Amino acid sequence: MPEWLYDAGPNGHWYFLLVTVVMGGLAAYATGSAIAVTWRPRWQLFVYSVLIAAAARFIPFALFEEPFLAPRSFLVDLVVLIAATTAGFWITRQRQMREQYDWLAPSADGRSVRRISN
Repeated sequence: MPEWLYDAGPNGHWYFLLVTVVMGGLAAYATGSAIAVTWRPRWQLFVYSVLIAAAARFIPFALFEEPFLAPRSFLVDLVVLIAATTAGFWITRQRQMREQYDWLAPSADGRSVRRISN
């Protein structure tokens, strides 16, 4: 990962992949799914993504002495985690809509629903 984009030491790209993408991404996906299951509003995705990004920045700081207050690194983490949170939300919401509204059929693009004609 370029240093101008992500402040980290010589193994920073491994910390990013392990902590942000794998651990943080799975936590963010589960969070987005939980928000969808409980029918909470979408703005909460951003709030929880910020909290997970802060935790993802803290882990390399605590374990590997990486910089904690690095705004560029935080923004990169936040973008990745917002994407994972949103993916978890939308995949779960689509499943909910298919299960709860079985009288609707998916449209051709698969992202919305249309009424089944008799």
